[in-house]
Amino acid sequence: MTKPLLVLGSANADLVVEVGRRPAGGETVLGGDTVVLPGGKGANTAVAAARVGASVSLIGAVGGDGYGSLLRESLESSGVDTALVKTSKRPTGIAYITVTPDGENSIVVSPGANADVSKSDVDALSFAGASVLTCSLEVPLETVIHAIDAASRAGVRPVLNLSPVAELPAETLRQLNVLIVNEHEAAQLVGSDWRDLLKLGPMSAIVTLGSRGAAVVAQAGVVEVPSIEVDEVVDTTGAGDAFAGALSARLAEGDNIVQAAKYAVQVAALSVTKAGAQPSYPTAAEVSALAAG
Repeated sequence: MTKPLLVLGSANADLVVEVGRRPAGGETVLGGDTVVLPGGKGANTAVAAARVGASVSLIGAVGGDGYGSLLRESLESSGVDTALVKTSKRPTGIAYITVTPDGENSIVVSPGANADVSKSDVDALSFAGASVLTCSLEVPLETVIHAIDAASRAGVRPVLNLSPVAELPAETLRQLNVLIVNEHEAAQLVGSDWRDLLKLGPMSAIVTLGSRGAAVVAQAGVVEVPSIEVDEVVDTTGAGDAFAGALSARLAEGDNIVQAAKYAVQVAALSVTKAGAQPSYPTAAEVSALAAG
């Protein structure tokens, strides 16, 4: 049976190393021990949604290698349906991540099997029973465009985390229920006036603001949703995906976009207090405890 929330996107193994500072061009910097963790924008989004109670399926691809097994185990243990995650002949995607003492990260992604996520994978879907499709852009752009079109035609609300920024057809942008971008991506697209995001075509947009929370951009205006203060920022890796997953989970449950964004900023804030992406994502109970406190 199709889950209410479908996520289309990448699944990567994150190879994480802590460094005192990022190297300059031509420079070598010694780091700590490499830690291998499950990641990828699609898998992260699906896990974040599942951890807070969403019924979610991931549409993606991994290799038939140890990294692929790691990802399947993380997804399934978090409650994500992996029936639509295929095994590719290509190696599992890998993200090479350096983390500095302030918790900030720099990432290089080798897509691998993610490049095999295709239009035919979308055509094999049944959207019956689904209410939201959330996509991100570490899989082929033509597949994402095709999926948004198919979801829209099926009456399923498409949500797109436009990261990294790519040029999309005007029709695709008009089909979006929610466009998610961060501050830098919003500036690339429209400059400083976030209201101009709606002129691109989506019904609504969200600009994520890191530790400052998020801004919901709708026809009625811009609503800023403040974040919460946390005692210590350990690692910001995957915080944006945590936001996208939690937002999608709440939209699939029927929340309006502002309610969903308020919940999502709490999930994202909690995620930066632990190392890694998927391992850092809170459960619904942890979010409830935060709200109660």
